[in-house]
Amino acid sequence: MTSSSSPRIILGIDPGTNVLGYGIIAVDAKGPHFVTMGVFDLRKIKDPYEKLANIAAGVSELVDTYNPESLAVESPFLGKNAQVILKLGRAQGSAITAATLKGVPVFEYAPRLAKIAIAGNGAASKEQVADMLERTLGEKLDTKYLDATDALAIAMCHYFKTSGPLAGAAPSTSSGKGRKSSSGGWEKYIAENPERVK
Repeated sequence: MTSSSSPRIILGIDPGTNVLGYGIIAVDAKGPHFVTMGVFDLRKIKDPYEKLANIAAGVSELVDTYNPESLAVESPFLGKNAQVILKLGRAQGSAITAATLKGVPVFEYAPRLAKIAIAGNGAASKEQVADMLERTLGEKLDTKYLDATDALAIAMCHYFKTSGPLAGAAPSTSSGKGRKSSSGGWEKYIAENPERVK
């Protein structure tokens, strides 16, 4: 998707059928940099299928605008009830379909793993994650919608997994062809960095 001299662009998605968050970072030799973040506010749309169409169109537009080399998406949290999981899964599926149709590899991460990567605490609050993102990226973030900062955290999680101290740790799933889980992964990282986990 990008040349070797161009920054890697990572698009993060926090799925939702009422509010879907997105966050984008660019990675160069100096590390990750904030590009943009925001939400698709779908609360005024009553038809559930129209919501999904809007998600697909919105993600497709983000891909066309920013040309990401990968999409990192949050997996639905299993502690939620079945109806919530179903809705989140549909939103996630719409985003994934839009990206894969554009040839963008997709990687999925559990919310807890993203929180560990960003805040060192799998039970960190959304506000704590947003605060750590500000410190890490050196950027004052608009936290009006924490869905957007959650999406940024998913993008950063993928960066850490592929380029930072978590490199080699396997995500939950990957649509990228030829990718295999490496040894160690998250468990190895946690064992070697106990001070990062609370």
